[in-house]
Amino acid sequence: MKVVVIGAQWGDEGKGKIVDYLANEAQIIVRYAGGANAGHTIVIGGEEYALHLIPSGIFYPDKIVILGAGMVIDPVALFSELKMLQDREIDTTGRVFISDRAHIVLPRYIQIDKERDAARKKPIGTTGRGIGITYSMKSDRDGIRIADLVWDEKMAELEKEDREFLTPYIDRLCAMAIDLSTYLVHRKNSQILFEGAQGALLDLDLGTYPYVSSGMSCAAGAAVGGCVGPRAINKVLGVFKAYSTRVGNGPLPSEFDPGSEDALCRFVRDTGREYGVTTGRPRRCGYLDLVSLRYACLTNSIDSLVMTHLDVYDALDEIKACIAYRIGDRIVENFPASITDLNNARPVLRSFPGWKKSLANALTYEEFPEAAMDYIEFIERFCETPIDIVSVGYDRKATIIRKSPWTR
Repeated sequence: MKVVVIGAQWGDEGKGKIVDYLANEAQIIVRYAGGANAGHTIVIGGEEYALHLIPSGIFYPDKIVILGAGMVIDPVALFSELKMLQDREIDTTGRVFISDRAHIVLPRYIQIDKERDAARKKPIGTTGRGIGITYSMKSDRDGIRIADLVWDEKMAELEKEDREFLTPYIDRLCAMAIDLSTYLVHRKNSQILFEGAQGALLDLDLGTYPYVSSGMSCAAGAAVGGCVGPRAINKVLGVFKAYSTRVGNGPLPSEFDPGSEDALCRFVRDTGREYGVTTGRPRRCGYLDLVSLRYACLTNSIDSLVMTHLDVYDALDEIKACIAYRIGDRIVENFPASITDLNNARPVLRSFPGWKKSLANALTYEEFPEAAMDYIEFIERFCETPIDIVSVGYDRKATIIRKSPWTR
């Protein structure tokens, strides 16, 4: 069975924790997009780990993890991450592979990335990790893949500084390289988990362009970056937070008002630890945007949703969610492509009573307060998509499974 996990918002939804949890029942975990611009925080038994490139399933000693064809890989970041895991006694030997079709991030791409974004009249707010430049070089047919490291003519075309940078890494990268499509065909009866990066609303085509990532963070990207056909995918899970966040520039229609709702913003940001794993930047916060969440469900064929950070709302008397946008004198219920419309949108809010009780000790969904269940079930009806998993804390065990995604 092949299951895809994507972010259903603007990234940072908690995908890493969910992939880590679900990986227990998988044999292979494939990350299919993005690069070291992504950040996953995993908490196991109180120990916290930050990952940027390596799939979250690495913490299970019997799992294979693969960096897919749709990824762009910074060798410095990759081997630094592997060393961090080794130093913390996580044995990765023989368990980490890279698709030979994945592209490589070169140091000068990182510098170009920073300079290009700074030169824009309206900066996008990239992480400055060279990700967009690497994808741009890829689409221009000027990039370099793992497979090209042993292609003498291609290597000769590179600038001298690029060759000098790559030389110490060639043997190590090639030793990890595999033909991903063939590898997975030979393991077609395995449970395979495909891990996305960023979120559906940062997808290059489906997201809030131009304030998007450069890769395919949509569910369809799992087929391309994971080297499988689209009909091989059995199920798509969309991860979302009980509220909305965004890092960097771009529209966030349900964002808390910086004046009247500053205290609420600070409470959510601090309680939810809403600071970038990769950049450390504080995330912008807002009400749960159900208009965009429903759009993500529709455009990604999401079979079920995974709700995270619900416990952040434990202490609030009232909770609100955005159910439509007011744009000028119009009420808009669908997610528009126009950045002007999204920037001018004001959230139409629906209020829900808070539950004023900690969810941390709940072991089953039935133990949730009625108000929490009412909030969840309203979201299900609005998005016409079931919420099968609810996370109520950072630790692996703080996860309520209503229906396993591994069931057909």
